[in-house]
Amino acid sequence: MDKQNRRSHQMIKKIHPIAGVIGFLTILMFWTSTAYSELFGTHATVAAVKIMVLNGMFILVPAMAIVGASGMSMGSRRKDAPARAKKKRMPFIAANGLLILLPLAFYLESKASTGAFDNTFYILQAIELIAGATNLFLMGLSIRDGRAMGNRRRLAAVEAKPRD
Repeated sequence: MDKQNRRSHQMIKKIHPIAGVIGFLTILMFWTSTAYSELFGTHATVAAVKIMVLNGMFILVPAMAIVGASGMSMGSRRKDAPARAKKKRMPFIAANGLLILLPLAFYLESKASTGAFDNTFYILQAIELIAGATNLFLMGLSIRDGRAMGNRRRLAAVEAKPRD
């Protein structure tokens, strides 16, 4: 690996976990804010949270794109169990986010902003909370596996180091 490729690889190794944690914490903030507003807030609070979630997509979507692209780049040649598990989870996380959570964020915000807190709103809100919790769980597993992969790599480097 030449010097430029080594630098790029090192940068990707630093960016990947940062983007992953930003994505995880953003979804966690959306989820907890939604649950709290639904349980203890007024309709105005719920509507404000729905606007915040929609605006927060400007942080979440790029973070998830970065985590996906950097993960594919770093893990393309890896065949170990944690890497395989992460590769299997990522398409589900992405599909859940793009096909369920993102459209629901737009739809629920539009319903909340017009005060349409009907049965459809609450059914879809429950689906959004379940889908969000699912992504949090799967992302948490991927963070755990990524940390294990990093720890394994560091341990191998220490063991390979010549002793004085």
